[in-house]
Amino acid sequence: MKPWQPQKKTAKSSSGANDVDDFMQKLKHPLKAELEAVRSIILGANPEISEGIKWNAPSFHFKEYFATINIRKDVVLVILHLGAKVKDNSTIGLTISDPTGLLEWLAKERAAVKFRDMKAIKSSRAAFENIVRQWITYMS
Repeated sequence: MKPWQPQKKTAKSSSGANDVDDFMQKLKHPLKAELEAVRSIILGANPEISEGIKWNAPSFHFKEYFATINIRKDVVLVILHLGAKVKDNSTIGLTISDPTGLLEWLAKERAAVKFRDMKAIKSSRAAFENIVRQWITYMS
């Protein structure tokens, strides 16, 4: 196990903010403050967004899971999605206004946002929050 990875939770553990708090408390990672800042932005985008641990990482829910933070050594990577799997039958992609170019499209319904440091998070806060608000409008 890498030093920045906490112990995995058992399949029987419940999801929720307490699980994420516990996960973050145990986490030893050089970008822990950045992870917390990104978490705060996502949760602040809409009061109906909740969080839990899914795929051994903080994940965010609005009607269903729509975002997961991938813990990388040198970057906070947020994967925005419409559920766990890419929907191969999709004929059109999402329409998300992204004038600052934060989104890296991975599929028609899946995109990534990367933050390398706190400066990047602070300068992109409003744009990222706007992207999250737009994204959740596509949740069923």
